[in-house]
Amino acid sequence: MAKPLQEYARKRDFNATPEPSGKRSRGKRAHALQFCIQKHDASHLHYDFRLELDGTLKSWAIPKGPSLDPKVRRLAVHVEDHPLDYADFEGHIPEGHYGAGDVIVWDRGIWEPEGDALEAYAKGKLRFRLQGEKLGGVWNLFRTHLAGKKEQWMLVKSHDGQARSEADYSIVDAQPDSVLSDRTLVPRKPAAKKAAAPRRKSASKGRKVPLPAQLQPQLATLVDSPPNGDWRYEVKFDGYRILARIDGDDVRLFTRNGHDWSSKMPRQVAALRALGLDSAWLDGEVVVADDNGSADFQALQNAFDTDNDEHITYYVFDLPFLGGQDLRQLPLQDRRSTLQHLLEHNESDLLKYSADFDQPVESLLDSACRLQLEGLIGKRVDSPYSGRRSPDWIKLKCKQRQEFVIVGYTDPKGSRSGFGALLLALHDNGSGELRYAGKVGTGFSATTLASIHARLKPLEIARPALPNPPTGAEARGVHWLKPQLLAEVAYAQMTRDGIVRHSVFHGLRDDKPATAIDLERSMPAKTLPTRKQAKAPEALGELRLTHPERVVDATSGVTKREVAEYYAAVSQWIMPQLKHRPVALVRAPDGLAGELFFQKNAGQLHLPNVLSYDKAEAGQAAMVINRADTLLGAVQMNMLELHTWNATDKDFDKPDRFVLDLDPDPALPWKAMLEATQLALTLLDELGLKVFLKTSGGKGMHLVVPLTRRASWDEVKAFSHGIVDYLARLFPDRLSAVSGPKNRIGRIFIDYLRNGKGATTACAYSLRAREGLPVSVPIWREELPQLKGANQWNIGNVLERLGDVDDPWADYAKTRQSITVGMRKQLGLAR
Repeated sequence: MAKPLQEYARKRDFNATPEPSGKRSRGKRAHALQFCIQKHDASHLHYDFRLELDGTLKSWAIPKGPSLDPKVRRLAVHVEDHPLDYADFEGHIPEGHYGAGDVIVWDRGIWEPEGDALEAYAKGKLRFRLQGEKLGGVWNLFRTHLAGKKEQWMLVKSHDGQARSEADYSIVDAQPDSVLSDRTLVPRKPAAKKAAAPRRKSASKGRKVPLPAQLQPQLATLVDSPPNGDWRYEVKFDGYRILARIDGDDVRLFTRNGHDWSSKMPRQVAALRALGLDSAWLDGEVVVADDNGSADFQALQNAFDTDNDEHITYYVFDLPFLGGQDLRQLPLQDRRSTLQHLLEHNESDLLKYSADFDQPVESLLDSACRLQLEGLIGKRVDSPYSGRRSPDWIKLKCKQRQEFVIVGYTDPKGSRSGFGALLLALHDNGSGELRYAGKVGTGFSATTLASIHARLKPLEIARPALPNPPTGAEARGVHWLKPQLLAEVAYAQMTRDGIVRHSVFHGLRDDKPATAIDLERSMPAKTLPTRKQAKAPEALGELRLTHPERVVDATSGVTKREVAEYYAAVSQWIMPQLKHRPVALVRAPDGLAGELFFQKNAGQLHLPNVLSYDKAEAGQAAMVINRADTLLGAVQMNMLELHTWNATDKDFDKPDRFVLDLDPDPALPWKAMLEATQLALTLLDELGLKVFLKTSGGKGMHLVVPLTRRASWDEVKAFSHGIVDYLARLFPDRLSAVSGPKNRIGRIFIDYLRNGKGATTACAYSLRAREGLPVSVPIWREELPQLKGANQWNIGNVLERLGDVDDPWADYAKTRQSITVGMRKQLGLAR
């Protein structure tokens, strides 16, 4: 290991801490110097400021964090060098280890030293410019002569346009959260002291700020089971999320995507106005109840469609702003106490406080499910309002529950005793025969594992009691049983071929005969949080995967089966992007850890119903996937990514779109990508072209411009090249029109080269063959400022987004536009 990282390695046990070991090299590609600031709740809360220099991150611990005020000097204690890949580290360092506590990336970006950085560092006097998500402008780090076990430096902001008085603005208070994720960080020790103090019923500790024009709602994270800790639970409403902005008599109601729906709910606006508040933001959900008092989403939609709002109730559950004060950093319990007080004298039945419950969550969820509610929303009582999806707010959704016949069991693995999982079966409603229904391997204690195993052993038989038992890996090592014992199992969903998913054991049943057990009619469990269900194609039940449990991505544990289930779930979104369009596949036969193959023709893949074209037809060998069963067949052949042409098989020689791929220096802050995207959008707006946006799933953004097919490949490529040249001339310090890492140091290359014949771009909704399996996702233009990164969505969370958001590309197929002479003239291009 390199000498500069010896102290770093000596202090850490990499078998126990999730911190990077430093063995992974960043490579020799040219890049700008990166910096990061990590917020670290260790023995005390502090900020770790790190500058890339000479192959490592030079690091300083800053107890109070940076200040934008040039009059404020922040102590910066010089600590050991860290590896370059530490700049992206977020997570929990276990107790008993060096630096134990939580870490988030508070800021990141690039830095530019004035003069020779190594020489200045050696002299103890660094002056540099930062370009980060939060910090910018010129800064100074200088070594002092203060006594201490480690070097004592000072971090000071220079006088420039980025400087602000600490009395007016504290950036560490105003922007407390991660720039890489939805993580926030609440210090442990101050929180414990706060819990011991009497709770405040007012919001007097809020920070004075102007009332924002827009507000991003906090979103909840779907979890499998209730977490430990101090939580309060509310009903999960089946309605529309609505945020209310009150500025005197000006009351407006906004959807979670920022659309003004005030005109749709005039009675609710009047009820809010009657509260007599000077200024506030309220957060809640509007619902319409059915005859049984349960939320009826269809009735709510009907109310909006008919401009009939008298039955719409606005349940309010949070208060981010009130009376010129920003309450978002106050604990949830304080915000809700104030909100409840505000609504005590409300006289309108259309405006109600969303009550919470402190009973055991298991009984609450059971009651919610029996009442046919969607489930519960849990909120940590001391949590702030982060304005993004956060683990401080969770969703518990109602699961289905069913008795199953136990037909077998597997041997235990590792330290587990008794057995591994129970094999389940149900009687077919038509034939009465037993059919396989999956496994359950969770929900057992050490005691139940032993007691159940004792009851299983006498029932062992040589052959399965199923006419069509599972085969292959599913049947390997199974002990088959007489079909006599019953297990009560909760599960999240059942696949089209009758296999339970996310099952949890709840106990053995002895009060019913096994012969009576078939699929009960129960409350449907939703895979997505709203009505827009992703329907698996008919072919999924027929698909036979080889090695379905093979792990594709070691970082997330995602298996080949889960990749197939993902593509089945998104088929209704991805198939319109694939149909008639030549496609190339990125295949990973040995997962991400092995070699990746880029394949443009079907070759020996034997994909079902694939369309193949030879060079005479398409100009080069090509394949087209028009059917869901073909797509899933590609998954069987270890496909992860799909990349598509800019033309279809209706006319291979006339592109029907062009794509601008914004590819950044990876050290640049995400803010630079957002600014570059906005610049490109502004130019395309001026040209009169409608643009559809999507994340790349990697580091950048894709701007997709549909065209009517009148221009040739050369003409379209030349036009897109002209756009990029035009932008690069206007903003040479930010954008590059020349490919290659050396040409994008500290800049973003706008790649127009994907617009040649046969060139491809990652398909919308395609997985990307990277750690975590991120997804390329279409977005609304209005969502751009709130994006956290191009890999914001992945195989684990994208389905939730698809259920929450209307299709941003719904109008893509209807768009009719062409490259005109006037557009070429605007760019200075010859005819």
